[in-house]
Amino acid sequence: MDKLEMQELYIDIKQKAEELVNAPSCCQELKEKGKEFIDSIGTGKEKEAAKALFEEIEDDVMPVDALVAFFSTKEAAEKFGVETAEKISAHAKELKENGAKYCDCAACTAAAKLLDIKDRIFAKL
Repeated sequence: MDKLEMQELYIDIKQKAEELVNAPSCCQELKEKGKEFIDSIGTGKEKEAAKALFEEIEDDVMPVDALVAFFSTKEAAEKFGVETAEKISAHAKELKENGAKYCDCAACTAAAKLLDIKDRIFAKL
């Protein structure tokens, strides 16, 4: 990979990481790992920061099956209200029927974009 291709990859990764950390639904731990990764770009510590970021993504991203399961519970109804839990459960079932792997909130969508290029990232870092 030449210098221009590497620069383009870093721009792509940085944009996706910024999308993640700016997502209102992003949890604090993932937001911190995303910021640490962004700050690492150009320092030689990208691989270490990327590893920590992807470990956090894998802990936090919500698989659609888990979304369906949780929002079908009494706990979800108590926490979010029956109407909201039912709406989210129906939406999650629709996502699953349409082949989605993850929740479609802003944070999970951004995390999924990074997961899609994970192998490319680690191959080049």
